[in-house]
Amino acid sequence: MQSVCEIPFGKTITYSELAEKAGLKGKVRYVSSFLKHNSRLIAVPCHRVIKKDGDYGDYLLGRQFKQYLLDWENSLISRP
Repeated sequence: MQSVCEIPFGKTITYSELAEKAGLKGKVRYVSSFLKHNSRLIAVPCHRVIKKDGDYGDYLLGRQFKQYLLDWENSLISRP
């Protein structure tokens, strides 16, 4: 799904926003299921996709690692 690769470094998007960008409006479960089976975790940055309520949701390597990746990206962006 090309739309995932277009999420900027250090930014997040919701599953529903991603579904809409991918032309799959209303297919949030399809998008989340697709990302759940992503085997190219760094090349396809699915860790940047979160739930509408701000919750991180599930991640193949665990929720804590997803949070770590997002925090790491944000720390690199905030450096002078």
